[in-house]
Amino acid sequence: MTQQYLTVEEFNDLLQQWIGNQIVISKQEIKDLDQTFMKLDSISYSKDTRRMDDYEPMHSLLLHGTGQIETESIQNQTQALPSDYYEIPLEDSTLYHYNNQRFSLITDRGTYTIEIAPDQTT
Repeated sequence: MTQQYLTVEEFNDLLQQWIGNQIVISKQEIKDLDQTFMKLDSISYSKDTRRMDDYEPMHSLLLHGTGQIETESIQNQTQALPSDYYEIPLEDSTLYHYNNQRFSLITDRGTYTIEIAPDQTT
């Protein structure tokens, strides 16, 4: 499996192909791991030039859809997403990786992985 670095344009083109699929988004920040399961309906980007501080991102990737979030602190319990999108803050230094199965976005804040959800039976 070859891992490749992508430009943001290449990343966007590949991720657009996943629209309509169930995906899993994992966020690892410091010692905190959250997983979000969602049906990806669309993708957009936002730019906020009126930030109050440096913690608020200037650019964000917005993954639109419905889903559930599972946090490490309340394992085995899920909560509905608080909005109809999942926001990933982007920085000029963000690294975009793809290995033919999952995307990894590495930022100063943490690492986000996006992959197609495994088939689940209910």
